[in-house]
Amino acid sequence: MRNGGTRSARGGGPVHRFYSVTVFVVLASLDNVAIGLVPPLYDSIAPDLGVERAAVGLVTAASFLVSALAAVGWAYVGDRSNRKPLLMIGTLLWAAGTAGSGLVSAYPLFFSAQVVAAIGLGAVGSVGFSVVTDLVTPRRRGLVLSFWGLSQGVGTLAGTLVGGILGAQDWRRPFLLLSAVGVAATLAYLLTYDIRRGQSEPELSGALAAGGDYDYRISRADLPTILARRTNRWLILQGLTAQVAFGSLVWLPALFRERAEDQGFSTATATVVGSVFAVLFQLGGVLSIVGGLVGDAVQRRTPRGRALVAAIGVLAAVPFYLVLFFVPIRIDVPDGASAGTVVLAVLGSVFTEPTVGFSLLTALVALGLTSANSPNWFALIADVNPPEHRGTVYSLGNLVNGAGRAVGNGLIGVAAQALRSAFPPPLNFAVGLAAFQLFFIPTGIMYWLASRTAPRDIQRVHDLLSERAEEVVPDQHPARPGETPGSGPDRPRRDQA
Repeated sequence: MRNGGTRSARGGGPVHRFYSVTVFVVLASLDNVAIGLVPPLYDSIAPDLGVERAAVGLVTAASFLVSALAAVGWAYVGDRSNRKPLLMIGTLLWAAGTAGSGLVSAYPLFFSAQVVAAIGLGAVGSVGFSVVTDLVTPRRRGLVLSFWGLSQGVGTLAGTLVGGILGAQDWRRPFLLLSAVGVAATLAYLLTYDIRRGQSEPELSGALAAGGDYDYRISRADLPTILARRTNRWLILQGLTAQVAFGSLVWLPALFRERAEDQGFSTATATVVGSVFAVLFQLGGVLSIVGGLVGDAVQRRTPRGRALVAAIGVLAAVPFYLVLFFVPIRIDVPDGASAGTVVLAVLGSVFTEPTVGFSLLTALVALGLTSANSPNWFALIADVNPPEHRGTVYSLGNLVNGAGRAVGNGLIGVAAQALRSAFPPPLNFAVGLAAFQLFFIPTGIMYWLASRTAPRDIQRVHDLLSERAEEVVPDQHPARPGETPGSGPDRPRRDQA
């Protein structure tokens, strides 16, 4: 559908572009910091608000779902309009909700504040994804989008670490600190420029460089077309099972905290230990860069490449996860010491305790393999959809991801409690987490199916953009009376193309 509005500001040179990309990536990281704050603080928040730990876990599960639902609306509006104001509004919302979470004294108010934050978080991921794909050429999508995905993973780890360390004595402090950072990030948005839709597409580059505008926008009539693309269906559906597994991993700090408490450590020390171990064991996510590079390389050889790399990665990771949760770890840290002392002791144990070192290696391999999912999923969405559809498709996938993550996050606590009668803590958490990783098996199968449909869908997008490139070129004659500039009688209306 054609948008008849005026052209947006073109914005600056390489330095300005680099600054703008950096702001978007940092914000993608910060919104995941907000997501990661709560889980390591379940045992601190629950008694202060007078509820059970499971009730606080329910807040996290609900936040995942609300954020995913809100993202659909944000993305649809973003695919039709100027994306920069939406990102600023969304960031202010999650900053306000995060501040409220640290100020309230009752569970219903805490729940409500987290919902407000989740609504704002929905904008950053979905609208931000649409912006970033307009900066990345198809040849390097896997690599560049691996940094986008990595920033989100790093944000989650940072939230876990900040929550566990800064909130060990006062759980409210990390919420207030992050809200201040969110306000600063909103101000940083003011200096970014509006990235042109479609500017990274080779088929459109010449026409846009000549001064043309790619002013197609999504409409409700496009939704059946989006869902009719078979690759889109597999990319969306795989998120349900994948995120059940990933959502359960939010409870990693709880597993390692339980192990520390089982060895006689106090709750405060065990909370720090659990958070640091969880962060260490998820460092394999850094290898998503390798997954993106491999996806790019294989994609250049076959249009099935990205999907095949993701399928192999998630399937190969399953046995490593099963080993990880059951390797015994001996924790040797001074109980009651400062957070910094405990952190250094945990880091040192990687080299002094063989079981810790082996567990870390297993975790790096497991997370490294599953991290091939993220960059190739991002890149495939961009490959099989025209620019004006990408934010919406991402948000639909993210909605299913949110549902899966909410199920994984919500049910793992229930499963651990149910297993408690047969397996004493912390073994009940280990058994529950191991079982949830089996959801990666149907995820891998769906990626394999996507590899069979992707070549045709990618070619259709190339053909469509090549046709539209002729319309994007600016007219060389002035508009006639009653005509919109650039829509003369010899050119079809873009909402009919």
